Amino acid sequence: MPPLSLYVHIPWCIKKCPYCDFNSHAAKANLPESAYIDALLNDLTADLERYAITRPIHSIFIGGGTPSLFSPESLDCLISGIRQHVKFEETLEITLEANPGTFESEKFKEFNALGINRLSIGIQSFNDDLLAKLGRVHSGQNAIRAAEIAHDAGFANFNLDLMFGLPGAVPGDSEQDVKTAIDLKPTHISFYQLTLEPNTLFHKYPPKLPDDEFIYTTQKNCQGLLTDNNYQQYEISAYSQPGKECRHNLNYWQFGDYLGIGAGAHGKITNRLPNQIIRSFKAKSPELYLQNPSQGGGSQTIAFHELPLEFIMNQLRLRCGFTLNHYQNMTGLAATTLQPTLSDCQKQGLVTLENGYYACTDKGWDFLDTVLGRFVA
Repeated sequence: MPPLSLYVHIPWCIKKCPYCDFNSHAAKANLPESAYIDALLNDLTADLERYAITRPIHSIFIGGGTPSLFSPESLDCLISGIRQHVKFEETLEITLEANPGTFESEKFKEFNALGINRLSIGIQSFNDDLLAKLGRVHSGQNAIRAAEIAHDAGFANFNLDLMFGLPGAVPGDSEQDVKTAIDLKPTHISFYQLTLEPNTLFHKYPPKLPDDEFIYTTQKNCQGLLTDNNYQQYEISAYSQPGKECRHNLNYWQFGDYLGIGAGAHGKITNRLPNQIIRSFKAKSPELYLQNPSQGGGSQTIAFHELPLEFIMNQLRLRCGFTLNHYQNMTGLAATTLQPTLSDCQKQGLVTLENGYYACTDKGWDFLDTVLGRFVA
C-alpha cells in the first residue's frame, strides 16, 4: 500500500482573492469552529470505515481558505480527534496554511505546542503595490513580520509562497521578492506563476499581465538566486533546503494515497490494484457540509486507460523523476502501458532516462502540458 496522508480543508478567509480558484469563502461573521471540527471528525470516521483504513497517517496538511483563522483550542480538538481515530507515524509532518494578516505571536506558539510542525505562509509578494493589485489584505511589512513570528514561535520548518508574472510588475520586482524571502531564512520557498484560472474574478476581468519574455526572464533570474542560496528545486514550483521538502506534497506527486475531509476536499485511495483506485470529493458548500458531511460528495474509480496520465501528470513535476518499477507498484499496470510514450518523449528531448529514472528535461518542464498531452488515452 502507498503511504497515506490526510488533507483537511477549512474554507474561510478574511477576503476572497480575485485570482483564487480554491474552495474559499469570505468569513461574514463568527466562524462555526466547534460545529465544523465535529463535522470534520465525522467525515474522517466515515472515510476510515468506507475504505477500511488501517494504515498510519504519513502527513497532515490543514489548508484552505485560511485555517489559521481558527483558534488553537479548535485545532487542538481537531488534531486530538484525528489521533483518536487513526495512528500517526513517528515522523508525522503537520502543516498549517496561514496568511500574514492572521499572525499573532502567542497564537502561533500555541499552534506549535499542539504538534503542528510546519507552516505554509501565503506571502505572494513583499511589494505593497503588487499586493494591492492582487487584492491581498496584508502589506509587505506584515509579510516580513509573519516570517519573524514563525521563527519566534518555534517553527524550525516553514514555507513562504511567492508568485511572479503579476499585474503591474516591472523588471527586478520578483528578484527583490526572492531576495527578501531568502533573508527571512525559511526552509522552503514556493515560487510559481500567476495564472488566470476559470471561475475567478481575474478570469472574468483579466488584468494586464507581463509578456512571455518578461515572465521567462524573471523565472530564470529567480531560479538562479534560489539555487545560489542553497534552495534546491525539487518540483516545478517548489524549492527547499536539503531535507526540507514538503513530505505531504511529495506523497501527492508520487501517487501516494490521501484522505480529503472538509468542504470541497478531494482524496485518492488505493483499495486494490489496478481496478480500485478511487477519487473522492466532498460537498463544496460549507453550509451543506455542516449539515451532513456525507451529503453532496461522491467518489469514482479511476479507469484503466486514465491511470497512465493520472500517474505521470504528478511524477513529471518532480526533478528526481520515477522508475517504471514504481509505476507498476503504484498502478498495478504493466510498464508497457507507459514506456513507449516515454521513449517518444526522450527522442524529442522532453524526457531523460538516467540510472533507471525518467524525468523531464528543462525543455520538458517548460512545455509540460505538451508532454502530458502525449499520455492522454
